[in-house]
Amino acid sequence: MANSNHSQSIMDGPLTVNPRQLLDDGYIILRKVIPPGQLEPLRNTFETMVDRQRETWARERGPGDPPGGVWETGHQPRLNIDTLIEDDTASAAEFCLHENTMGVSRQIMHSRLAAVTGMMFMCSPVRDHGPAPWHRDIHPIDQAPLSGLEFDLVNNAPGYVQWNIPLYDDHVLWVIPRSHRRVNTDEENRLLKENPRQPLPGGFQVQLNAGDGVVYTNTILHWGSNYSTQLRRTIHLGYRSFGGPIFPYVNRFYRDLCFTRHLAPEAQHQFDQFKNAYDKETDVIARIYRAMLNKDDQAFMDGLITLHPGEKGRLVCCILLSKIIYKLRFQTSPVREHYGSDISQDEDLAPRFTEKELDTLWQRFTTLDASIQSKNKQYVPGFQSGPMTYNFNDMPKEFDVEDFIASWRQP
Repeated sequence: MANSNHSQSIMDGPLTVNPRQLLDDGYIILRKVIPPGQLEPLRNTFETMVDRQRETWARERGPGDPPGGVWETGHQPRLNIDTLIEDDTASAAEFCLHENTMGVSRQIMHSRLAAVTGMMFMCSPVRDHGPAPWHRDIHPIDQAPLSGLEFDLVNNAPGYVQWNIPLYDDHVLWVIPRSHRRVNTDEENRLLKENPRQPLPGGFQVQLNAGDGVVYTNTILHWGSNYSTQLRRTIHLGYRSFGGPIFPYVNRFYRDLCFTRHLAPEAQHQFDQFKNAYDKETDVIARIYRAMLNKDDQAFMDGLITLHPGEKGRLVCCILLSKIIYKLRFQTSPVREHYGSDISQDEDLAPRFTEKELDTLWQRFTTLDASIQSKNKQYVPGFQSGPMTYNFNDMPKEFDVEDFIASWRQP
């Protein structure tokens, strides 16, 4: 297995990182992300939340489930932090706004604002479940082909990053360094088809001590190597950029901010900032769609440049815009059960367009949509979805933003 010494330690003051390291390797290991004086209080806070969630799961258990419900059946019981925030657990959400987490994410994504899009907490199961499959946390049916996402990231910056921050030593996560810059090798595909739960060549075990963290792009091949009963309490976060070089392929936001009433005023203000940025971005998307309805290519390009300032990779942004319209028009997809779960702007855009306009908009996207599909269903190992006609790896050849505009400007 490969070795890596790529880690950075917190010194005095906010943690700073070299964003290039994530572009090169796909991850950065950070030491003492949780300041030592905050580790034990956070342990107590999160254990209070675990107790509350266990009570909920026990009440919600179905017929034939064990007394603890999901707590007893899950291979990795996972809490949604926002649903468990009260006055005595507010510090859990406030830590997600820390300079060592959100601030570092902002540096990596080259964005003026990094908003938390996922606040979760992963726990050890009550019985051994062994390894999970190797995977990339992406799905081309409602995002974009892997090569396009990789091109966008490498030529601009990440628009979304994930974190694991354990409250106790955690060695569960493995990654394949630099696999975020390429598609699977033939050997990886062969081994993943044989058994996706076995070690892969070049795998690196991310060894985190309590309070350390790893930030990574979820396009990287990674592996939950052993979900055992050894105590695991690990904060799992997602951040998306606002004002960065690209439009994130995870563009959801916490639309219900009721939990923020329990937070300190400064933390409430930060979530208000996120909401304001999200609303402005939604306005830009609406203007782009309106420009397409009006066949106004200049207004379309103005909006696209605002949404995706990076000159390279803008066709990926167009694909992501097509996915939002698909969700608005069709709501879901029979190919993927949780279609569009990383999208939330459809709920805010829906009142702005009639059904007829949505039909027309989808027609405007059909040429682009066809360019990222094959005639027959396909599947590439390591993706979080089953067989489909959408291309897992390949972007369209000899088709760019100008071709896309020309496709819907025809009479």
